[in-house]
Amino acid sequence: MLSRIAESLFWIGRYVERADDTARILDVHTQRLVEDPWIDEQRACANLLALMGAPCDPAEADTERVLATLAFDRTSPGSITGALSAARENARGAREVLSAEIWESLNVTHNALPQQRTMARRYGPHSLFRFVRERSAMVFGLADATMSRDESWLFLILGRSLERVDMTSRMLSTRVLAGDAAPSWTLVLRSTGAYEPYLRTYRGAVNSSRAAEFLLLDRLFPRSVFAALEQAEGCLAELERANVREGHRIGVAGEAHRIVGRARTMLEFMQTDEILAGLPTRLDELQRTCSAASEAVTNRFFTEQAPQIWVPEGAV
Repeated sequence: MLSRIAESLFWIGRYVERADDTARILDVHTQRLVEDPWIDEQRACANLLALMGAPCDPAEADTERVLATLAFDRTSPGSITGALSAARENARGAREVLSAEIWESLNVTHNALPQQRTMARRYGPHSLFRFVRERSAMVFGLADATMSRDESWLFLILGRSLERVDMTSRMLSTRVLAGDAAPSWTLVLRSTGAYEPYLRTYRGAVNSSRAAEFLLLDRLFPRSVFAALEQAEGCLAELERANVREGHRIGVAGEAHRIVGRARTMLEFMQTDEILAGLPTRLDELQRTCSAASEAVTNRFFTEQAPQIWVPEGAV
């Protein structure tokens, strides 16, 4: 597969997942501000912007600033609108390997964003967040239903998995690092779509240790950090087998596979109490892992190599 197409598929997966997760975080954040009259809005907004990689002066942080930065900014791939637009542009360059249904879904989503922004500003942003969640689920549902499990699908799911690890870590950080301005564990579970699966698993009230354990370590919930790392590792293993090169016969062939495998192994074999005791450090390590793995994937699969120059025999 051409590196250009592989890179487009990888970033489609990342951007669509980023839009979905950002919509979930913002939905819970805005609902929390409405329901809790005692919350310090400026501090909560400043904490959220900092954790999402867009820090600002706490005195200037408010809900309008949060929505402008994380929902409506067309130029930033970190916002909902920017991420969905970037996913659509990447899909334009990979139409030969995407099904027509996926392209149509991304195109319709992109074309509907101006109307959704207008409705959000007029009636409130929750309709936009619901729209983004539904359209993101449709894209990945169509990918599962209409794409062969070849390299195209592997790069798409690899991008989604790495982004999911990063965003779930950020959601946990909103609870762990924000002090008395932090959302409740119930809201954190709702922002990841994990509230009902958690209740079915533990059949009781939300407990902080169990909630953190569920979002980090549950093997069966697809948005948990462990499940996403395991899927990313599986994708990388398949891609390495398909792209094995001379000199990579021992151990794991790719640096990205090593990085993801170390993070997954740490979660699998370290004592749960030890993980939870150092949770802020672990979450920071997981976010750095995603950045390093993404860079390693780029260097391994996407960086254009210099063309070979064939020298006629006897010319040397």
